[in-house]
Amino acid sequence: MIGIKFSPDRLIQGLIKGLPNPKWSQQYNMAYIENTKANLGILFNTFKGAVWINYNRFLTNKPVNTHNENIDVDWFRKRKTVPEYRLCPEDYLLKLELKRYANSTVKTYVTFFELFINYHNGKELKALDEHDIRVFLQHLIQKKHSNSYVNQAINAIKFYYEVVLGMPNRFYEIERPRKESKLPTVISKEEILSIIENTNNIKHRCIVQLLYGSGLRRSELLNLKIKDIDSGRMLVRVEGSKGNKDRLTLLSKTALNDLRKYYTKYEPQIYLFEGKKGIKYSGASVLKIVKTAAEKARIRTTVTPHVLRHSFATHLLESGTDLRQIQVLLGHGSTKTTEIYTHVATNTFESIKNPLD
Repeated sequence: MIGIKFSPDRLIQGLIKGLPNPKWSQQYNMAYIENTKANLGILFNTFKGAVWINYNRFLTNKPVNTHNENIDVDWFRKRKTVPEYRLCPEDYLLKLELKRYANSTVKTYVTFFELFINYHNGKELKALDEHDIRVFLQHLIQKKHSNSYVNQAINAIKFYYEVVLGMPNRFYEIERPRKESKLPTVISKEEILSIIENTNNIKHRCIVQLLYGSGLRRSELLNLKIKDIDSGRMLVRVEGSKGNKDRLTLLSKTALNDLRKYYTKYEPQIYLFEGKKGIKYSGASVLKIVKTAAEKARIRTTVTPHVLRHSFATHLLESGTDLRQIQVLLGHGSTKTTEIYTHVATNTFESIKNPLD
């Protein structure tokens, strides 16, 4: 059946009477009609322009990505908290698990939602409304948190009301901070080579070469397995990346030669880069490798793994690579995301004559 839940409204009640054989459910306290393709079309045409319809339940389930990381929420249940601290509801956590959100997203959502409910500790969860959300967001803004931080808080709160409780989009009027338009930090090819030359060993050298030469995110580098290096086709396979997407990207010949030396010396078993006891290398270690090498190379810019990825994309654009191809290599869902590199590529400005000159 198609259930129709709504606040008392004469217009909606009148429109429901015009639907094919509408009935009332005492158990669920809502009107309903038979769930057929024809009725679904009639429903949308009837209410078009009059109400907002939550159609998520009518969409077929997307296929599960077989490369998803294992969801681990034991940290949530085992952590120590003070007695008066309100914990995230179990059904919130369950929904995150069932939808197979990444572990990092689970932690982010839980953290922000608990910040919200503990800010309003004296009020029942279901009694919280748009005003309470605005007061909480105002509190975050007054504490000088970034726009990105505030937007993450909004997403975590919306997830509870709209996904966990299945309510319509209650908070579409909640004001979001204006999106910051920041240019990516890019360094020159010469600086990249200097960083590579200033790494401590062959393992660190390969890490920097792959971050730059394949345009990898730090998490993608850490998840690389030995089998993901395709030396025959000179490609790197990236599985289960941001948004649960797989892609292929470039493999540098220079990096491949060093990877062979690295493999002979370190003999990794599963992951391409492993820490102690064969576990995945840590993100903090990768960050330290990049920063230390950049400091040794006397690079004035603060260099992170993502700066190497930005530089990869920008240098490709400057050498004449098509924007669509760069989008595929980076794994961006839209060319709009990739277009940011046109704002920092030197060839954007080379054809413009400076008025001073």
